[in-house]
Amino acid sequence: MFNDLKILLKVIKKNKYKNYKKSYTASLFKKGSNGCIKKFQEESGELVDAFKKNNKKNIIHETADMLYHLLVLLELKKIKIFDIMLEIRERRKISGIVEKKNRKKNVRSK
Repeated sequence: MFNDLKILLKVIKKNKYKNYKKSYTASLFKKGSNGCIKKFQEESGELVDAFKKNNKKNIIHETADMLYHLLVLLELKKIKIFDIMLEIRERRKISGIVEKKNRKKNVRSK
């Protein structure tokens, strides 16, 4: 299953340099950061709507769309999924409630 995620990441990296008229991924990269963010926001809104309607099939479909667009954004910003997984691993060491409180303290001190 996670192999599919690795394959998708490779496809995104490969397709970002293709002809934007023939590759949806390349067309997203051509739109740049603002275009990719706008598309991600659109997809996340569609996912929220699917959850509100409690349509499992549509939730799965929209989650796949949103995940793809998130991965495109991460690639655009040169952020590796590995680094996100390290962050998740670190967060497992502390309760979510404590982590949120610490985050608020760090924001106030800046």
